[in-house]
Amino acid sequence: MTNLFADISLNKVAIFTGFGFILMLFLGIFGMPLYQNLIVPGDEAITINNIMANLLLFRLGIAIYLIILILDVVVAVGLYMVFKQVNKNLALLQMWLRLLYTAIALISLVVLVLLFINAYNLAQLIAYTFFIPHIFVLGYLVYKSGFFPRPLGILVIIASFCYLILTYGEFLLPQNLYEVSFLIVILIAVIGEISVGIVLLFKGLRNEIPEIKS
Repeated sequence: MTNLFADISLNKVAIFTGFGFILMLFLGIFGMPLYQNLIVPGDEAITINNIMANLLLFRLGIAIYLIILILDVVVAVGLYMVFKQVNKNLALLQMWLRLLYTAIALISLVVLVLLFINAYNLAQLIAYTFFIPHIFVLGYLVYKSGFFPRPLGILVIIASFCYLILTYGEFLLPQNLYEVSFLIVILIAVIGEISVGIVLLFKGLRNEIPEIKS
């Protein structure tokens, strides 16, 4: 991994990773609902009808999701390169957790295209089971890095618990409580992730990411 990217400066990596973070989150916020709103969990017939009536919208949503998954791979590798100087083993762990999340999310997308909606929901649940600890480990690395504000690390750790609530809250919490907390929780989660992207982007542009030889 080190030899493969030996000629790329850490600041350039930070710029690409930060840009990838921000683009990915915006695409997720504005693009993924294009197809998600067509899905009616537990009712395959209505879902198929919705998709057939909005085929162009569905295809656009799927295309955006594919771009997001590609960006997920870029971000996973970029985060490893930035944080390996903080703790190489943990940086590698968070990278593989995110790559596992991406792989399972891709499988769930294929399942969706095949219209096995119940399997899609299960696959998404499994995917986020890897994504949540990735965010937690990332938050710890941000906190310990020394070149990120420590409060940001705490915010990202909190974001991991927010994703936990978003993923399992619908099954574990009373419906009213889940609906009330949903917007607050997703806002904290998005702010935590997008803040990492913004800091990486600006520190990379200003050459403020220290080069530490491992």
